[in-house]
Amino acid sequence: MPINPVVAYSYDPDVGNFHYGAGHPMKPQRIALTHCLVMHYGLHKKMQVYRPYRASVHDMCRFHSEDYIDFLMRVSPQNVQNFTKQLSMFNVGDDCPVFDGIYDFCSMYTGATLEGSVKLNNNDCDIAVNWSGGLHHAKKFEASGFCYVNDIVIGILELLKYHPRVLYIDIDIHHGDGVQEAFYLTDRVMTVSFHKYGNYFFPGTGDMYELGAECGRYYSVNVPLREGMDDQMYMSVFKPVIQQVIEFYQPTVIVLQCGADSLGSDRLGCFNLSIKGHGECVKVVKEFGLPLLVLGGGGYTKRNVARCWTYETGVILNEEISNEIPYNEYLEYFGPDFNLHPDISTKQENQNTKQYIEGLKQMVHDNLKQLACSPSVEMQDVPPDLLSLDNTEEQNPDITNNQYDNDKRIEANNEFYDDDKDNDKDEGIIEV
Repeated sequence: MPINPVVAYSYDPDVGNFHYGAGHPMKPQRIALTHCLVMHYGLHKKMQVYRPYRASVHDMCRFHSEDYIDFLMRVSPQNVQNFTKQLSMFNVGDDCPVFDGIYDFCSMYTGATLEGSVKLNNNDCDIAVNWSGGLHHAKKFEASGFCYVNDIVIGILELLKYHPRVLYIDIDIHHGDGVQEAFYLTDRVMTVSFHKYGNYFFPGTGDMYELGAECGRYYSVNVPLREGMDDQMYMSVFKPVIQQVIEFYQPTVIVLQCGADSLGSDRLGCFNLSIKGHGECVKVVKEFGLPLLVLGGGGYTKRNVARCWTYETGVILNEEISNEIPYNEYLEYFGPDFNLHPDISTKQENQNTKQYIEGLKQMVHDNLKQLACSPSVEMQDVPPDLLSLDNTEEQNPDITNNQYDNDKRIEANNEFYDDDKDNDKDEGIIEV
C-alpha cells in the first residue's frame, strides 16, 4: 500500500437523523458528530468523499431471509400493533425497537458498506471507510443487539467475488457473533474477535473453544477478555495474534470493525482503552498494506465515539491532527476540555492477569498451527458487481466543478499554504 493510500470515505447526511427512541443507548447522531469533526479537521480534503449507494431488498436478501427484510420494510411505530407475531419471531422489541425509518436506516449503512467492498474489488481505493456500518450482531432471520441488517456479512460476500481469503477483525467490546455464525462453516473467511466474555456479558458467545466447524474448523478465532483491559495489555495480545493470523491465513483483503464501546468510560462497556490505544489497532492492521474495509460498530458515549473515529480517520490517512478540537457546531458536546484525547480511564481494576493473556496467545497459536495451509479457490467466473461505480449521471459540460468531481478530488498537501507552511519546500522544490 502506498505511503498516502487512496481512501474512499462514505457519508450519507441523513444517516445521523434516526432515533431509536427515548433512553436507548444507540444514537445514530454519533455518525453526524464524527463527520463534523472529520470535516473541521480538514481530513475530507485528503479523501474521496462520496454519498453512498442505498442497499436494495435484493442486496439485503443475499444474507437475510426475505420474510425478515419484508417485515423491516413494512413495520413502523404507527402500525406496529399489526405485527405482534413477527415482533417476537424476528426478535424486535426492547433492544431492537421499531422506529421511524428503520428500513431506510438499514439501507443507508448497508449500502455504504457494500459500495466500499465494490470499490476495493475494482481497485478504486486502497482503504474504504464507513463509520455508519459494522452492525455485527444481526442474524439471518432476526435482529440482535441494536443491529437489524448485518452489513458486514453482505460486504464480505461481495469481497468474496474477487478475493479468495477475507480476514475479519472485530475490536468491539461485544463478540462479533453474527459475522462468526455466518461464516462458521467456511475457510474463505477467517473471523477474529477480541471481546469481553463472561458474567453473562452480551451476547454470551465468543469462548476460545468456538473454533469453527466442518470446512471452517480453526477459521474462527476468539480472544475472550475480562473487564478493565488497558492499552498495554490489549496490544500485548492484539499484535501477536494478528501477526500470526496474517502469516498463517495470508488474507488478500481485511475487514476491520472498530466498535468504540471498548473505550474507557463507555456507557455499556467495561474496558479501559484510550482513544490512542484503540487507534493503535487500526495502525497495526493498516501497516500490513492489504486492501482494507474499515467500519464502525458499537459505542455509546457519543462524544468519545466521534473523537475515536475521527482520530482513526487521521491514522488511516497518516495525518497528525491537533488535540485541540476545532470550533464546530457540536462543540459543546466536547466540553469541558475540548480535547480529542481526554482522560477516559476509569478506576476499574484490570481483571486480565499476565498468565491468562499468555494462555490465550498460546491457545490461538496452537489452533492456527492446525491449518494445513491458506485455502485456495478453484478458477471460476466472477459474478457481476452488485452496483456499477460509473457515474451514470450526464454531467453538465458548462459546470466545471460538479459535485461528483469535487467529491473525488483530493487536495494536495500544500494547496492552501504559502510562506513558511508551503509543503513544496519539504519536497525539494526551490522557490524562484
